Amino acid sequence: MNVTLRQAHPQDLGALYRLEQVAFSGDRFSRRQLWHLLNRAHAETLVADDGERLVGYGTLLFRRGSRRARLYSFCVHPQARGSGLGRQLLEALERVAVRYDCTALGLEVRVDNRAALGLYRRMGFRLERWLEDYYEDGCAGWQMSKPLVVATEERAVGLN
Repeated sequence: MNVTLRQAHPQDLGALYRLEQVAFSGDRFSRRQLWHLLNRAHAETLVADDGERLVGYGTLLFRRGSRRARLYSFCVHPQARGSGLGRQLLEALERVAVRYDCTALGLEVRVDNRAALGLYRRMGFRLERWLEDYYEDGCAGWQMSKPLVVATEERAVGLN
């Protein structure tokens, strides 16, 4: 799929909201929550633009004093699923986290979202913790994480 990945702008708010409505049946962000993520949160949001519309986005949250970024929201338009866009977007988000000097990336995912679980596992994420009754409809979730950079000591060992 031919898309441009770029940092989200406040004027993307309407398109992000519409994408949330199309992509998720529940646990959607409100306009107000999306506005906060774009304008106030210690966050970075990347969007995937196919030239006509936004077909995906991902938001990373950063906590001061922490080297672990959190993939707070990740969304691919239903018509773009299976195209490789999710992988492309996730790789770009990982690069953003590394630029913020993060050494790990964490996320939460619904246990019944097989496509997302498969993508995250293929991308190197590992199951970390079961989250009972995590989503608004009572569905459980998994907390997952992935190391982003190899520690200096491991790099040195690998070079010997």
